Amino acid sequence: MSLKRRRIAVVLFNLGGPDGPDAVRPFLFNLFRDPAIISVPALVRLPLAALISTTRAPSAKLNYAIMGGGSPLLPETQAQSAALLARLSAQDPDTEFKIFIAMRYWKPFTEVTAREVAAFCPDHVVLLPLYPHFSTTTTGSSVKAWNKAYRGPGQVHTVCCYPSADGFIAAHAERILECWKGAGSPANVRLLFSAHGLPEKVIKDGDPYQSQIEATAAAVAARLGDGWDWQVCYQSRVGPLKWIGPSTTDAISGAAADGKGVLITPIAFVSEHVETLVELDHEYAELAEQQGVSPYLRAPALGITAAFIDTLAEAVTTSLDETGVVPFMWRGCDDCHRQCPRQRTGDVGERSKDKVLA
Repeated sequence: MSLKRRRIAVVLFNLGGPDGPDAVRPFLFNLFRDPAIISVPALVRLPLAALISTTRAPSAKLNYAIMGGGSPLLPETQAQSAALLARLSAQDPDTEFKIFIAMRYWKPFTEVTAREVAAFCPDHVVLLPLYPHFSTTTTGSSVKAWNKAYRGPGQVHTVCCYPSADGFIAAHAERILECWKGAGSPANVRLLFSAHGLPEKVIKDGDPYQSQIEATAAAVAARLGDGWDWQVCYQSRVGPLKWIGPSTTDAISGAAADGKGVLITPIAFVSEHVETLVELDHEYAELAEQQGVSPYLRAPALGITAAFIDTLAEAVTTSLDETGVVPFMWRGCDDCHRQCPRQRTGDVGERSKDKVLA
């Protein structure tokens, strides 16, 4: 008589993106009604979300039109899911793995995915964000939505971040070198690590995102070796609040003033979507051309790079030895980052006190 195979559900968290022009406005509404994005009472937030989504929809549709009318984020995530499943199944054929995708602001929604996971009847559920760096606005929001929606079986393990994981760093270095060598290895180039920005207020409230971004950039630069001129910068600013900087546009202008070309790598994005395919490839490329920045190079997102998929697989298997919230190959956040889920145990999960990797 054969024993029942252990069942492990892996839930990949991501932002989501509109799958066509008609989905743009409701996607934006879902985004801006999230209290993690606009932290005002619902009485104010919901009408404001409706206003913002309505006024921004026309320009957003033009951006998505450049990509064929919708976001490629779901197909990219599905490819990562398939690669991860193949890797996990090969490593542990005696376990039944199933990968699920839970998007925060568009289909497949968290609530639908939670029901599918419950129907799978897993022994373990691993929550794995495709946001390598923890922020209350991304992973924090996704995990809260999951905790509200999921009522199924299985011990839950949450990977909160992996900003310095070996494979993640190696994958970025590989992409950068491929781009640089493909352009003929130009000498006079500044490497810009461009991440999605956040309002300064979010960081001052204790969000560890910026610190983790800077740690990733430093680790990638160290792996590339001496001789690289590099800088961290932040893109995608919206609204009237002051955002963390320097902005990517200012960094491009700074390179122009110094007579340098740029190689931009999307350090916080593991998939191609509107911020890479439109903002970096079109808007910032045009700015660079106007300011005489040459060459203007852009390293691709990690996608299904083998080293990155290896990182995700190892994060899954390592998390099974823990309970609650676990960083993967991360030294841990400083005490000043009070929004770190390992410090705010009531917000995201129970604190796992062991095995914080240095």
